[in-house]
Amino acid sequence: MLCITASVSAYGSEKDSLFIPKNELSENLFCDACGCAAGNGSSGFESLLNPQFIGVKYFAQHYKARENLFVNDRTQDQYFNTIQLWSRIPVGKKWSIYGNIPFHFHSKRTQQGNVSISGVGDASMMALYQVFQSGSESHQLNAGAGIKIPLGKFDERGLSGVNPSFQLGTGSWDYLWAMSYRFQKNSWALMLNSDYTIKTENRKRYQFGNQWNYAATGFYRILQKDQQTFAIKLGFQGEVYDHNCQYSEPIPNTAGSALYAKSGFEIAVSRLSLGAEWMVPLYSRLAGRDIEARSRMAVFLNFGL
Repeated sequence: MLCITASVSAYGSEKDSLFIPKNELSENLFCDACGCAAGNGSSGFESLLNPQFIGVKYFAQHYKARENLFVNDRTQDQYFNTIQLWSRIPVGKKWSIYGNIPFHFHSKRTQQGNVSISGVGDASMMALYQVFQSGSESHQLNAGAGIKIPLGKFDERGLSGVNPSFQLGTGSWDYLWAMSYRFQKNSWALMLNSDYTIKTENRKRYQFGNQWNYAATGFYRILQKDQQTFAIKLGFQGEVYDHNCQYSEPIPNTAGSALYAKSGFEIAVSRLSLGAEWMVPLYSRLAGRDIEARSRMAVFLNFGL
């Protein structure tokens, strides 16, 4: 079980193909159910335009939750917002290191009034390895493994709400596994991505469910001139969540899954790259259908080192 994301490059030296840097795996791995309790947000980007970079990403999610158990309507709006700093640094011909630190500011509208939390989330680090690449660079397979560091605050009081993932962090050390496959030909590229997060029990004896993310995204380069490139992308992304546990006992109505359609674009000018993405749910069954996924959006800005 694995996760993926890779990069589509809009910046490259090849004039007849969509250039994708080597050793690329996604910069948007590892999202927890309904609001990314692990702290990073899975926006579904598959793009990094430079082999070495530092960047910032903004990711927003909207959910509807059933606030009153005796009412069928989902009336509670929940908004999960993340600003994330990330960087990827090659450490050899086939190896690279990826890391990120998120900052969350979440809010929800309840019958008792608005509730908001903000602060640093859980950081992630991952080692990436290029398993295979064909001579023509039309096929590439990457794999990675890493950890999530519990820097974000975990508040037990948040577990009593409809969405126990209304948190800044899980309070646990989690283990990350990822894999990506890329095929490209001329101006076209296809990314197949999958990642799996193994979550452990925190000090409060609470354990968020393991999570599997998967995605398929097609890219097309519309324009490439000198050091300027414009590309668009279309695809889908899915997420599957296992039950949360407390004192090793599964908690009802905490598992679920969702599937999103996504579209976006990316522009690169020299070392700067700007991208945006929109996602809408095709299928949503979260927390026993007490929570419904709505729209997502993300914007990023990267600078090549």
